[in-house]
Amino acid sequence: MPGMLEDKVCLITGAGRGIGAAVATRFAEEGARVYANDNRPGTVDEWAAKAAFPGKVYPLYFDITDSSQSKEALMRIKKESGRLDVLVNNAGVEFNELIGMISEQNMRKMFEVNVFSMINLLQFAARIIARNSEGGSIINISSIVGQRGNRGQLVYSATKGAVISLTKSAAKELADKKIRVNSIAPGMTRTAMMLQADQSRLQERIANISMGRLAEPEDIANACLFLASDLSKYISGEILGVNGCAIM
Repeated sequence: MPGMLEDKVCLITGAGRGIGAAVATRFAEEGARVYANDNRPGTVDEWAAKAAFPGKVYPLYFDITDSSQSKEALMRIKKESGRLDVLVNNAGVEFNELIGMISEQNMRKMFEVNVFSMINLLQFAARIIARNSEGGSIINISSIVGQRGNRGQLVYSATKGAVISLTKSAAKELADKKIRVNSIAPGMTRTAMMLQADQSRLQERIANISMGRLAEPEDIANACLFLASDLSKYISGEILGVNGCAIM
């Protein structure tokens, strides 16, 4: 049977590891032509070379905070593949700092990567996707902390709250072009960064998750697959929580 994303052309940012790599892998498993971005040359090659998929993975290294690099990358995709169907805005940075200790440098970096770069990529991608007669899908990765906040994450939660707001506005503006814009708000997810955290505090936080475990990157990837596929063709402007019932 053909995959759910057969012949779809997709761009996933921050795909060198963690959630981004899981999304790129899942899309390729479903037959997509995947452009996997990271700003660290070689990181995508490390995992992409070890796997065989019905689809194809193309490493695409550029800095999403550089508007000219982002635009050139989108033009390359258009030139090579003739189209773009799906953008997953996954790349992000996180610095956890208490009020009174917040670094202006880190604050600017988080907004630059998590918000400003996302808006730029959304604009560049929308221009290409709009040429498709059937439209396409843009998926922005936000966070549970963008919905409910968290101690020590004032700036990070502000950036993820901005992602939620921009998703809703973009959905309304792009609906008549048949471009769906949705966001996924993961809860605590088993990534390398998470596993480096204080394990005693981590277990306390896991105890507050009704399903009793961290999300796996594949859980987020499966949610992205749903929003990228035609199964969600009448869904836009929504924030899909993938948090194991931690928010209720």
